[in-house]
Amino acid sequence: MAAASEQSANGPQQESTGTGPGSGAADHETWPLWEVFIRSSRGLSHVHAGSLHAPDAVMAVRNARDLYTRRGEGVSVWVVPSSAITTSDVDARGAFFETSEGKEFRHATYYTASEGVPHL
Repeated sequence: MAAASEQSANGPQQESTGTGPGSGAADHETWPLWEVFIRSSRGLSHVHAGSLHAPDAVMAVRNARDLYTRRGEGVSVWVVPSSAITTSDVDARGAFFETSEGKEFRHATYYTASEGVPHL
């Protein structure tokens, strides 16, 4: 009897293992990152709205709806795992985004127009 009253005075004993429902931030950090795209109206493209952490795709769509379309901004939501996105290398942007200078074959002026072809 004395042990029971002593335990209730100290509150419930919980161990923080990092995997239980009370572990909070530790669980949140392990959720994958999702990129969110919103289409504001029919006929327009989806536009990147931001990113969020969620345990799965269904929860990511629900969280994106709650977070990014609170004021009725969208008619469609896409979520994509950030790990599935392939990006260009920022350090190699010079060669990757090279302009067409020195590549005359890309310009229509490089070719001669035929005399017999109309509307050229």
